[in-house]
Amino acid sequence: MTFKTRYEQAQRTLWGYLSPDHVASFTMDFLGALSAHDGALKQNAGHILKDGVRQPVHFYVWASASQKYFSLGGDLAYFIRCVKSGDRAGLNDYATRCVECVYMRLNYYFADDLITLSLVQGDAFGGGFECALSSHVIIAEEHARFGFPEIRFNSFPGMGACSLLKRRVSQPVAERLLLCGERYSATAMLELGLVDIVVPKGRGICAVRDYVQSTSARRHGTAAIYRARQAVSPISRDELMSITHDWVDTALKLEDKDLRLMAQLVLRQQKSLR
Repeated sequence: MTFKTRYEQAQRTLWGYLSPDHVASFTMDFLGALSAHDGALKQNAGHILKDGVRQPVHFYVWASASQKYFSLGGDLAYFIRCVKSGDRAGLNDYATRCVECVYMRLNYYFADDLITLSLVQGDAFGGGFECALSSHVIIAEEHARFGFPEIRFNSFPGMGACSLLKRRVSQPVAERLLLCGERYSATAMLELGLVDIVVPKGRGICAVRDYVQSTSARRHGTAAIYRARQAVSPISRDELMSITHDWVDTALKLEDKDLRLMAQLVLRQQKSLR
């Protein structure tokens, strides 16, 4: 995957697209590109350079260039290679990059009035679902599907899901989602409170623009409420990293049968782009 952006000056909205390359997952190259872009956004206090001019970002949308998926999650092929070679450092490096991206978004890039959105127009599984959950607002098209399949190959989503779910649902509901490995519709996620808005297929971009237009006049108050969310239910870097270390330990315990299941999912990730 590569990371591409587009800035809409009229609404001060930055779109970040999770664009397909050879596989619909978060590769190390993608994470590096995302980290560099978002690090610059943080460094510039919620501004970007557009044609050499410093422009404010009031809304930052994560979306996909594909109508079939938002993201299918972690780079399972990379995980398999690391597990087979016992490469703890490689797994830890990958997980740390993910956590840093999530943590920066959870803190709205340290720009107080910046509001983040995820536009899910297709499948959001595993790390893709974690990615969506790190935004203030999630808008999904009705055909989108969500889930955490990691338990199927004896693992768990370790880059933020456990912490992010607790903000929106009870612990029993969160654990059910993590332990069942099932896929859920956008409507089911709306009913649970994990998705904020569901719209018909093809209406997602319009829904985002409608939200931005209706929220702009009260953006400061809305952003303050989202900052209060972080104050009332804080998610620290230490918390995220502690869970990530456990994820690495768990990954290194995977057996051949677990890796075979992961390999099957790798094929599905690759086929999703055909």
